[in-house]
Amino acid sequence: MKNQLPWWRSALRWIGIVTRRQLRFSLMLIGASWGVVREALRPNSWRRTVRHEFRVTLRQAAGGGLFSTLFTAALTGFGIVAQAVYWLGIAGMAESTDSLLATVLVREIAPVLVGVILLGRSGMLGLTQAGILAMGGELRSLEAQGIDPFLVLAVPRTLAVTVSSFTLGIMFSLASLSVGYAVCRGEHIISMPIWTFLYDIVGAMRPIDYLGIPLKLVLSGFFLSLTTLLTGLDATNEDDIGSLLPRGFARGIMVIMIVNVTLGVTIA
Repeated sequence: MKNQLPWWRSALRWIGIVTRRQLRFSLMLIGASWGVVREALRPNSWRRTVRHEFRVTLRQAAGGGLFSTLFTAALTGFGIVAQAVYWLGIAGMAESTDSLLATVLVREIAPVLVGVILLGRSGMLGLTQAGILAMGGELRSLEAQGIDPFLVLAVPRTLAVTVSSFTLGIMFSLASLSVGYAVCRGEHIISMPIWTFLYDIVGAMRPIDYLGIPLKLVLSGFFLSLTTLLTGLDATNEDDIGSLLPRGFARGIMVIMIVNVTLGVTIA
């Protein structure tokens, strides 16, 4: 009869298994993040196949998500900007409109909504393609041919979504403020020119916001893309697309919220 482990060693073993299982993906994400940055700075990494993948992903993420971003921005401008200007004017607090829009819309809402749009359009697509390659054995075939899947897939796609996140975030902010201004101007709530309206909002931003807002957009796009790609690349034969998509979507949402909440508290 085999000797059983003492209860305290069994407890430590169980704690170690659970800890490693829960932290495995987080540690993998940290290591992959450094790997993307390191490879992106190496000129030898940007071969023709990598550049092609970057252009294709950039066209799909930025170009394909432009309409969704502008449509969401128009709804946000109508529902938030116009209503905020109207009700703050009714309450006699019109002087706080600029700071409120700069804080709530540009700094807090825009990065989250743009991240969700990119997650649905580009993140899930990348997860599906990477998952199919992993479950079908194509990744092992690429490695056997001397092709690094991380360099060919993860690096260009992550950087392309990062650039798209920043671009769409700026477009979202401009479109939502412009639509809100047009509604208020049509309802004769405000009479100032649009450039004065935008200038006042930009003037209400703090110096730290000029760093914090782009950082939110860049990091949200970077981590949500890398998270979904790693979820697909980490798939096993026991997984299928039906199990990968909810897992990747939940991880993507969590990453978006962690980045925005952490930076929001930091620059508050």
